[in-house]
Amino acid sequence: MILKTFLDEYSKNNKFVEHHIKSFDDFMGRRLQKIIDEIKEIEIELPTQENLKIKLGQVKIEPPIIKESDGSIREILPIEARLRNLTYSSSLFIEMTPVFEDVEQEPVFVNVGKFPIMIKSDLCKLSKMSKEELIEVGEDPTDQGGYFIINGIERVLVLSEEIATNRLILQKKESKNLISARLDSKFRGYTQRHVFERDDIGIIGVRFANLRNKAVPLITLMKALGIKTDKEIMEALGKNPSEEIMLNLYMSEITTQEEAITYLGKQLGVRKQEKMQERVENILDNYLLPHIGQGQDKRIAKAKYLAKVMTKINMLYNDEIRDDIDHYSFKRLKLAGDLLEEIIRSIILGRWGLVARLQYNYQKMIKRGRRLPSLQSIIITDVLTKQIMRSMAVGSFKDQTGVSQRLERSNFTRALDHMRNIVSPLSASQSHFEARELHATHWGRLCLVRTPEGQNIGLRKFLALGSDVISSVDDEEVDKIRTTLNNLGIK
Repeated sequence: MILKTFLDEYSKNNKFVEHHIKSFDDFMGRRLQKIIDEIKEIEIELPTQENLKIKLGQVKIEPPIIKESDGSIREILPIEARLRNLTYSSSLFIEMTPVFEDVEQEPVFVNVGKFPIMIKSDLCKLSKMSKEELIEVGEDPTDQGGYFIINGIERVLVLSEEIATNRLILQKKESKNLISARLDSKFRGYTQRHVFERDDIGIIGVRFANLRNKAVPLITLMKALGIKTDKEIMEALGKNPSEEIMLNLYMSEITTQEEAITYLGKQLGVRKQEKMQERVENILDNYLLPHIGQGQDKRIAKAKYLAKVMTKINMLYNDEIRDDIDHYSFKRLKLAGDLLEEIIRSIILGRWGLVARLQYNYQKMIKRGRRLPSLQSIIITDVLTKQIMRSMAVGSFKDQTGVSQRLERSNFTRALDHMRNIVSPLSASQSHFEARELHATHWGRLCLVRTPEGQNIGLRKFLALGSDVISSVDDEEVDKIRTTLNNLGIK
């Protein structure tokens, strides 16, 4: 009776699938536009040596529609999509402005393809209907939404668990006396993993990007980034650095920035001296700690961050601090919006994505003698439509499988249960004993007893009944808050 009363009160102001709907609305209303704003413009190389670029502007999304066989277009409701084995989707338009020889042409909204719409999201008409109106159109008034309809089949994007990005996670294995740290640096949808290691002597190095074969000493990286003298390194390491940290400085054979760049160039396999500095600077600026920033002006900040990493690893070695990678504060859940952002970035920016195809088609038509063809004629709308629909129908998102699943409809409770399911990226065929165990930080967040038996035990979890998922804050917003606090004298 008490549980029923709690559920009744909770469901009045909350939806059990609200996390899916909020994430999708945030993606469609803000994050999709942010991806386009990051691209800004597309350069087109013309054989005539003329200057042409395409400026990208606003994103516009129509209500869910259907195109009949006679060519007519009209709006559609989910019930019709289920009955006719259709996809509940909307047309996606992007504002494009050709700039030819520095002269802007008229902007046009170009249809780049269809995008699936989540049931009960802001773009779905059902979210604005009353209980009586839902019954009138043939929809279940108790259905909470949070899923898609692809070719008439209801499919849900399952929550995916991952290690928190942009956080240094320290690890110490007592049995093997291994000291290491992990950092998944994420910037604009791209994640670069860094693995910091302390060897038997005490030298701390890092593996990342194309520097994976051998750990690069952090002292060498700091000198390559521009901290040239030992005095500057000492200042970056803080007051009274320990003997273990000072050992890294004494053991380093690299004394100048040029020597550090040469060392990194050899590790990258660059043989030509004239290309060595360019390759090394590209690695340091774009692939080393990209969440701190990308560019030459961020090198000193990265070097100081590496000094802090050295201090943290040394404190772990001396048992002054302790981390637990299985602590749930180090975990994040990928929601529907996160998963869709990953796949849409790969579709737009991939090797044969929307941008690459636009450039290729434009060049091909110019060679055929068509002078500045219309933008709609060179955009193949099927590119985005087919790729996103294939991912939704098959369930494969980039390097993950089983992300999109057919919604379990055996009963109402099982449907909600399915949409609150959490899957781990760890392989079920391997042991992962610690990852499978129940952790104290699961309390209140995950159901402590709901997990399947067999090889998936502990790797498939479920949100606790009253728990909710809070969306993360953009790094730009964090920087604004930090700047405001600094201006107020708060460090």
